[in-house]
This record gives sequence, structure tokens and C-alpha cells, in this order.
Amino acid sequence: MSLRPDISETLARARADLRMGVPIALIGEAGSALALAVESASDARLADLRALEGTIGVAITARRAETIKARAYDGDIARICLPKRADMAWLQALADPADDLATPMKGPFHTLREGSADLHRLAVALTKSARILPAAVVIETEHAARLAAENFLTVVPASDAILRMTQASVMDPVASARLPMEVSTAGRLHVFRPEDGSEEHYAVEIGRPDRDKPVLARLHSACFTGDVIGSLKCDCGPQLRGALAQMGSEGAGVLLYLNQEGRGIGLANKMRAYALQDQGFDTVEANHRLGFEDDERDFRIGSSILRQLGFSSVRLMTNNPGKIEMMEQMGITVAERVPLKLGENEHNRAYLATKAQKSRHML
Repeated sequence: MSLRPDISETLARARADLRMGVPIALIGEAGSALALAVESASDARLADLRALEGTIGVAITARRAETIKARAYDGDIARICLPKRADMAWLQALADPADDLATPMKGPFHTLREGSADLHRLAVALTKSARILPAAVVIETEHAARLAAENFLTVVPASDAILRMTQASVMDPVASARLPMEVSTAGRLHVFRPEDGSEEHYAVEIGRPDRDKPVLARLHSACFTGDVIGSLKCDCGPQLRGALAQMGSEGAGVLLYLNQEGRGIGLANKMRAYALQDQGFDTVEANHRLGFEDDERDFRIGSSILRQLGFSSVRLMTNNPGKIEMMEQMGITVAERVPLKLGENEHNRAYLATKAQKSRHML
């Protein structure tokens, strides 16, 4: 029946539930479970999960497990048994590295190595995509479907969800309008909405770029702190303004403004990373301590939007070889890399050095 939510719509519901502290049901071929995000969990819901029959634990990423010295037998994640004494304060300390230096001895932890980790892995992936701390309380129970029906919980079919989350979301054009700007009065803004219910993305078109020639292009990830309020901790604001200025000077170009704040971890997690940087960790180390990879962005979004706008070849304004590689993999020819070296200052010098040393940026 067409009224039933499809897998993309179900996943959008699941992300919203996790952000609000509502459990979701994960139904796999070999088992089922309820999952609750650690960041938004409450004492009452934790107690309710504990009261159920089943094996209860906490799923975290291998990056976070490495930080707290827990063994990740499942490769990319660790399944930590939930001690009887564990409360919300214990869970928050497990997931959030804010106080790691003050209380470094958090263990010892007992981690599982038997059985399937597929549902735990899916729970972690969903918390990541919800832009919250990548940690979830997971209770394996054969009664997950019944409990979901009785408590009106979102039910996620695991195999369909895992497949869908590996695929790039279709970008639907929503609206566009003429937009005169400081750099050019011949501007136009296009809005694209992903079918998976995630954030909208924007394309700023300058002039009338020839679709038969490589277009001057920039894939710019949203940075509230740098783009809007002039943060000196990064070079994002100067890069955004510099790219638009060059496009205006040349009379044509397209800037994709992708809502992937904090290299894909969201603004709240980015602020957590900034707090860790104040403790002495670099930008990559901070991401790892939070449980994220160096870069969680999906540049397939950019190639999809470019194709929809009619572009197949670009002169890409970037210092990031990862963007070039992804464009080429997705069928967009990078005819030229246009360096974009702007905005270095005393506050971001170490940050830029880390990007060059650990993230291969060509600075």
C-alpha cells in the first residue's frame, strides 16, 4: 500500500526518534533489538530497557573504543556489556570524551565477541547520521516487534536499512530564483532536497556557465562558525568569500553549499571537538575521541547536484584530494584543480598544518 513509509522515510523517522531519546526497533534476519541513543537517553527509558528480557549493552565505534581502551572485536565497532551499576552518568562518560582527561580510568570493560554485531553496527550508523554522539544502548530481544507495536516505536528492517544507507540519496530540485549578490548581479540560487529526509543543499550559480566547458566550481561544506560569525579557528569563511569573488571576477561559476557541518558530524559535535582541541588534541584526534572518522562527509552529493545542473566537467577549487577523487569516481571530470589558499592566521595555523599532515590537504 502506498500509504506505508518506504525505507528512506522509515530511516528519517528513526533518526528523529534517536535525536529525541525515543527507542527504535531493529529487525534483522537472525534476531531483533531495541536501540536507544546514549546522548538523548533518560534514566526512565534506560530503566525500562533494563527491565526487558534480553542481552543489553552499549555499541560504540572502534575509534571511541580505542580511546577508552576497550577491545573492538567486531572491527569497526565494540559491543560493551552494560554493568548492573551503570547509570546515565556512566553512559554519558562512556560516549562523551569531554571529561576523559579528568577521569581517564573508565574501565575495565567487558566487550562481546560472540554472535552477530549487525544490529549494533546499524544502531551506531543511525546515531552518526542523526548527528549525535555515535553510541547506542542496544538490547537484543526476540520481542522487539511486539514491543514496537505496543509502544508505537519505529520499526527498521535491518537488511533494507543497511543497503539504503550505503547508497547516495537522490537530490530533488525544489526551487530556484534569481539572486543578485555582491560578487555578481547575475546570480541564481538552486535548492535541492535529498529524498532521504536529510538537510537540503544549495547551488549558487554565477552568470551563465557554459555546460559544454569545465565550469569553475567549489564544493563548500557549511560552516556556521566560519561562514556566518567569522571564526578564526578555520579557513572556511575566507575560502567561501574567495571562491565567490573569483567566480564573480571570471563571470561564471557554481558554488555548491553542502549542509555537512563539521566535516559531516554536525555543529554540536563540532563544538565538542573544539572543546577537545582546547585540551590539546588536534582536529583529527578530537574526531577520533568522539568516535568519528577524520571526515564523515559524502561528496557524492556534490556530483549528483552538478549532473542535475548539466555539468560534467569542472575546474575544481579545492585543496582536498578527496574531493577530486570522489568527483572522478562519480563521473565528473576534474579538468583542473584551482588552489584556494586563504585565511591562515595565528588561531588556525596548527589546524591547517594538521589538515596537510593527516588529511592530505595540499596547502
